[in-house]
Amino acid sequence: MTESMGWGLGLILLGGFLQGSFVLIWKRMPAWRFENTWLVYSIAGMIALPWLLAVTTVPGFAEVLHRTSAKTLVEAAAFGFGWGVGSVLAGLGIKYVGMALSSSILLGITASFGSLLPLVVLQPGNFWTRQTYVLMAGLLIVILGLSLCSMAGRRRERELSQATEFGGSAFWWGLVVCVLSGLFSPMLNFSFVFGGELQRLAFASGAKPAMASNLIWAVALSAGFTVNAAYCLYLLQKNRTWGLLNQKNVRGPYWVGGILMGLFWFGAIALYGIGAAHLGALGAVIGWPLFMLVIILTSNFFGAMSGEWKGVSKGTYRFVWAGNAVLVLAIYVISRGRAA
Repeated sequence: MTESMGWGLGLILLGGFLQGSFVLIWKRMPAWRFENTWLVYSIAGMIALPWLLAVTTVPGFAEVLHRTSAKTLVEAAAFGFGWGVGSVLAGLGIKYVGMALSSSILLGITASFGSLLPLVVLQPGNFWTRQTYVLMAGLLIVILGLSLCSMAGRRRERELSQATEFGGSAFWWGLVVCVLSGLFSPMLNFSFVFGGELQRLAFASGAKPAMASNLIWAVALSAGFTVNAAYCLYLLQKNRTWGLLNQKNVRGPYWVGGILMGLFWFGAIALYGIGAAHLGALGAVIGWPLFMLVIILTSNFFGAMSGEWKGVSKGTYRFVWAGNAVLVLAIYVISRGRAA
């Protein structure tokens, strides 16, 4: 193993850990409602940090944006907006089914559809190929893994008698939300597909290859932020929870917590991008499934440690870990299809 590959793998492992644990900070902020935490996290992770990274790594970033066609900017932002819908739903999914199950379900659906959709939409003539067959096999394995995770969630709900604030089944509400989030989240892939002009101009302006896509992140996530912010502002007004943002004794630590959530989340993405660049052609074969694996294991570990599965039977534990094992296998199969 070369030194560059070692650095790449190390950055990917760290990125996966940060991505899998950022929700744990949220669990330590009980005095704030969803809308308070999610708004601060969104400002940090979707606006401040992406633009800070873009400004510091893309020379003449303003000129690059000026030279980019309006069509490219609109397309990158439009798909980022669609991803933003998935992000809001992801937050609600975490709220209803916990960080462990929601992460597994979201990653499974996002991985499969995020790999298949670009192929179907952009290369329909090449659909019936070996690559497509492998990706379809991965999707079928994802469905099996999701079924096992669903059984685990349903068993946990029965054993702990959970319900939502809307009434009815907490798990089924959460499952629907997570599935919808998984369907919207891959739209971020299209921001990069259709935002290629931004990347080329950034590289031509002097940005390093691993940093040339940072402006796409900034544009797409800014559009996604508008959805997250709008929903949070609606809830702040509806629930009259504006005052919690300035509440004594928790104001400082909670704002820091929300900013740290954004730092962990976006930092994980940035670390993965740099790590994958160090791996070169092996990024899709090794880096991407390793990143997903660490996220699943980390989120499930911290979910269990924070009491999400406290009081459930051993049979339920077996279902959830079996589901996660199948999802890890699915992600590996999909990674082979992506690299084909």
